[in-house]
Amino acid sequence: MAVRFPIPRMLCWLCGAMLLAGVMLGDVLGDWDFSSISRRAQALYGPLDEGQQRIDDWQYLLASQNKASELEQLDRVNRFFNQRIRYVEDADLWHQADYWETPIEALFKGAGDCEDYAIAKYFSLRHLGVASDKLRITYVKALQLNRAHMVLTYYASPQAMPLVLDSLIDDIRPASQRTDLLPVYSFNANGLWLPGAKGNQRVSDSKRLSRWQDVLKKMQAEGFPVESIN
Repeated sequence: MAVRFPIPRMLCWLCGAMLLAGVMLGDVLGDWDFSSISRRAQALYGPLDEGQQRIDDWQYLLASQNKASELEQLDRVNRFFNQRIRYVEDADLWHQADYWETPIEALFKGAGDCEDYAIAKYFSLRHLGVASDKLRITYVKALQLNRAHMVLTYYASPQAMPLVLDSLIDDIRPASQRTDLLPVYSFNANGLWLPGAKGNQRVSDSKRLSRWQDVLKKMQAEGFPVESIN
């Protein structure tokens, strides 16, 4: 008998938090001035210390992968954050039940939880030129761990089997081989989807998801160029 996994309170919160007015979600565009970003990060968060080296390494990664194929970019970005960020629960790291880090916060701390890996990978790949509609941050149930989890999924084409970029393993595998993950919902800058019998169903434009919007606002404060989309 199939077991239905209920829509988590987190998703209900996301949908309920859609306001009638607010800043539209945007894509990170243009060149990133890492010197300015580091200065702003230090002003916001204090001395970067070892975090500066991790930020410098991220800058080098993006520069070195600019001409690589998308599959190569997926692999390098996935491994970079899996190796540079250690897993720490939000309650221990931020003293909050749920906190979404920017990539700079994750590299500054050298730590984060599952959504922070996915967010950092998403923005890295977007900056490398991977289209937004190929990428979704996906909320899943990790069946073997019996807990909620987030990964980044990549669709080579709209109907393709997605590839899963996971903080739990370095290998990027098709979703068909990740039977340990049960998808619950996914989102990117353009929409929010629920799984269904006929494939993923778009249920919202996601333009006013508050936590995602907060990440964009923090990145803007850190010096990243953020442009609204209509």
